[in-house]
Amino acid sequence: MPKILNFKVIVEQDEDGWFVANVPVIPGCHTQGKTYEEAMKNIEEAIELCLEEAEENRNYRQQIIWPGEEKRPRFLGVIDLPVKVTFAT
Repeated sequence: MPKILNFKVIVEQDEDGWFVANVPVIPGCHTQGKTYEEAMKNIEEAIELCLEEAEENRNYRQQIIWPGEEKRPRFLGVIDLPVKVTFAT
């Protein structure tokens, strides 16, 4: 029976308006889409492809940090931090 795993996805919008999605715990697992919905569909496909590769490639599988095995600090958010700059930008 298939198991459901929840991977954290980071989504950003680039300067051209494209949505870029990345799964930090799966090496090389990233994609983009013109819309948020397209990026989410594409990252789900990218995750599935990476997991297919992990099934066949033990070395790649060992590089993945599987849900529940995370040893990294939790991602808490993104903030704008004001920093005084002494030169003109």
